[in-house]
Amino acid sequence: MKRILILLAALGCLLSCSTAPKAPRVVIIGLDGLGSAYMDSLAIPVMRSLMAEGSYTLHKRSVLPSASAINWASMFNGLPTEIHGYTRWNSKGPDLPCPYVAENGMLPTVFTLMRAQHPEAKIIALAEWDGVKYCLDTLAFDAYRWVGEEAEDNVVTTRAVIDCLTQEQPDLFYVHYDNPDHVGHSIGWGTPEYAAKVEELDGFIGEIIGALKAAGLYDDTVIVITSDHGGIIRGHGKTHFEEMEAPLILRGPGIRKGFEIPDLVMQYDVAPTLAAILGLETPDFWRGRALPVQE
Repeated sequence: MKRILILLAALGCLLSCSTAPKAPRVVIIGLDGLGSAYMDSLAIPVMRSLMAEGSYTLHKRSVLPSASAINWASMFNGLPTEIHGYTRWNSKGPDLPCPYVAENGMLPTVFTLMRAQHPEAKIIALAEWDGVKYCLDTLAFDAYRWVGEEAEDNVVTTRAVIDCLTQEQPDLFYVHYDNPDHVGHSIGWGTPEYAAKVEELDGFIGEIIGALKAAGLYDDTVIVITSDHGGIIRGHGKTHFEEMEAPLILRGPGIRKGFEIPDLVMQYDVAPTLAAILGLETPDFWRGRALPVQE
């Protein structure tokens, strides 16, 4: 299959050279395995506050199979499984050849576009699951840090997130919490233990927001809460809605308030939505669409 090289430097050069207002800081918090089916009864005041103050859907549908690398790839490269070629939960690149690659040999993600169109931007990611790096194009990052899998305790990760956001102040930031997926696999989705882990993570999100406020950074920051898939019993990867539906929550400057997205949202809609918030031009071959979450 013939490959098409994407000249990223040419993507959106008009924007990078314009006098348009500076895009907001974007902080993406990924909670692996957070299924929408289990959220209604949970004590998650921070996420509910973000929903009330921003835009959201609890019906973002995963691509198939409903597993990790496949869906984190779609979320950031704007493509479905059949095109991006990640087919397994731990794919380290396309298992099927993809015709769309950047000059660095990687599929262009929203991080790639940010680096090409805003070379001065600071882009950082932290991850508990090191496998997610194969879905991000880490060559576009100023720093990618594996903080280790904290299956029972995400305190270390949260401290690292707060230190990074308040001290290094990245323009585009992503953290991958490898929970509640661990609890789902070990004990079960929808169990009391699963609920307790999601509620604990909600508290950690509150700590991150509190630190941003204390540092005077919150008002110009868009917070994004997202997940790759849900689960049922102790697994995922098939077509039950408990496995396939996950939340997407956005709150911050320029984001519509109290807006429940009425349309079907696909995993690959996240990348163009983030790009629109950041003021980035997107490739014509992306299959996702920017969601109507901006005022």
